Amino acid sequence: MSILTVGTVAFDTIETPYGKVDYVVGGASLYASWAATFFAKDVYMISIIGDDFPDEELSKLESRGAKTMGIERVAGGKSFFWSGKYLEDMISRETLVTDLNVLADFNPVIPEEAKNAEYVLLGNLTPAVQSAVLDQLTGSQKLVVLDTMNFWIDIAREELDSVIARVDLLTINDEEARMLSGERSLMKSAKIIMEMGPKYLIIKKGEHGAMLFHQDEIFYVPAMPIPDVIDPTGAGDTFAGGMLGYIAAQDNVDFDTLKSAIVYGSATASYCVEDFSNEKLKVISKEDILGRVRKFKSLVDFSL
Repeated sequence: MSILTVGTVAFDTIETPYGKVDYVVGGASLYASWAATFFAKDVYMISIIGDDFPDEELSKLESRGAKTMGIERVAGGKSFFWSGKYLEDMISRETLVTDLNVLADFNPVIPEEAKNAEYVLLGNLTPAVQSAVLDQLTGSQKLVVLDTMNFWIDIAREELDSVIARVDLLTINDEEARMLSGERSLMKSAKIIMEMGPKYLIIKKGEHGAMLFHQDEIFYVPAMPIPDVIDPTGAGDTFAGGMLGYIAAQDNVDFDTLKSAIVYGSATASYCVEDFSNEKLKVISKEDILGRVRKFKSLVDFSL
């Protein structure tokens, strides 16, 4: 089963209490696609980069089954760049620099062979770009997942609401869920948000795990306790990519499959945070992820 990921392929400069790295690769589509290729092999990437993005990084993704023909390279252009500093709690962060560069003129064009991809992940971009992608799809998709953030809730609410109404699953954090719904209670927030259109909702709670909602059903998965969280950048995108990769491998969309999928997504993301950029993802295997899934099970397994 094929997957389509839409989002940034970029450079990051990141500082955490564990150190600093300059101009490492990053971006929502890069993290999500890398994670998805642990489980699925037809992963189409849609993004835009400049001449400065290294060919070898794309070649590594292609060797894993990712298809990069949908990544537009702008001659003479510079790739999207973000610089940020994480505080001691490794949750709060300060954005130091955001250079849109070629992303400012991103007009995604979906290759013909990717328009009927069964599983789609719309990464955190402007709602207008996300809508433009949906307009190009065949409509035969089995699951369309949308990620967004507080910035778009603040400045593009009407456009965002329109996109949310067109997707099957929305993934946001707890703060964004409260902003979107106007409710403090996450239970009430989930009900309001699903009434906006999505059949499923995932509310991410950072180091406290994630919650899955569907109609009156709720599932919670904790976060894996990690001795040293080195770099949280890309963890949410890795979670989404791992989750969607698992769903595509099962080729089934129901609540039970999604319950397992968010465990697999969480397990994959728990490796991502153990090093800067996607360095940890480059050295682990699917078997490593399966081993951590078993650890997740042991965290919550008990008898009554």
